[in-house]
Amino acid sequence: MIPFSVLDLAPVTEGSNATQAFANTLDLAQRAEQWGYTRYWLAEHHNMPGIASAATAVLIGHVAGGTSTIRVGAGGIMLPNHAPLQVAEQFGTLASLYPGRIDLGLGRAPGTDHPTARALRRYFDSAEAFPQDVAELLAYFQPATPDQPVRAVPGAGIEVPVWLLGSSLFSARLAAAMGLPFAFASHFAPDAMDEALALYRRDFRPSARLQAPYAMLGINVVAAGSDAEARRLFTTQQQSFINLRRGRPGLIPPPIDDIETYWTPTEKFGVERALACAVVGDAHTVKEGLEAFVARHRPDELMVTANVFEHEARCRSFDMVAKLRQEMAA
Repeated sequence: MIPFSVLDLAPVTEGSNATQAFANTLDLAQRAEQWGYTRYWLAEHHNMPGIASAATAVLIGHVAGGTSTIRVGAGGIMLPNHAPLQVAEQFGTLASLYPGRIDLGLGRAPGTDHPTARALRRYFDSAEAFPQDVAELLAYFQPATPDQPVRAVPGAGIEVPVWLLGSSLFSARLAAAMGLPFAFASHFAPDAMDEALALYRRDFRPSARLQAPYAMLGINVVAAGSDAEARRLFTTQQQSFINLRRGRPGLIPPPIDDIETYWTPTEKFGVERALACAVVGDAHTVKEGLEAFVARHRPDELMVTANVFEHEARCRSFDMVAKLRQEMAA
């Protein structure tokens, strides 16, 4: 069976705070390591009260320091917000502290709204230079030459797997051209998934970093004791999407009994389209859904995410998914 990994946003729930969110993140990562997940990735977002992973590299260090075998990385760093040299230094540092365990996923979006992107200073000047910035970043990880005027210290000569992330054909095309692994954000923007996968696999050029295409897909999975309970837990994610689209992002809300009373028909259409790659239900429903998704899209790896309000319920969901993966592999 293909590897399963975890995507975490360090959710800050109503009635909680960032300190508790970080404790929950580390606890889930430690459990995910025991359950056999391959990677634990954290994503860069800014100005989002319900997402505490803004300082992504710092949080990666926290998680890597509290685990021992699971790969820990960024899914992703929004490169236009940063100077490539600084990213190389940060991840060269992480890879020096935790050899063989650090991944660097790169995205092109700002990870926030326009006012915050302006506050970050770099995005609007750098977004169009994304391919050049990726190439510059990769060069910093190469062994330094004696006459090299600028080098990443640490970073030069350190092996850090670099992924490209995306929700469109742009990153799929770039990942194929550069010979890099590709992760598609199908867990919240699945519209171009099939076309992007086909393009990436068709046009992939082998590189020193990767000899054959390797594609990972994001998927929302909420598993519980019954279909009804799982659907109730999933209303947390649905509410969060609605609140964001209403321009009122906030703390992660508790589940509700009837989502139909919360959204308008137009909002329902938009959220269900955005979250189309979701498997929600009891063990039987989730197993069937995962098997169908893998059979249809043939990913090399699945990145599982679950925005569940109560920490133990979230952990139980990931535990169930790990056990179902073993059943699928049998």
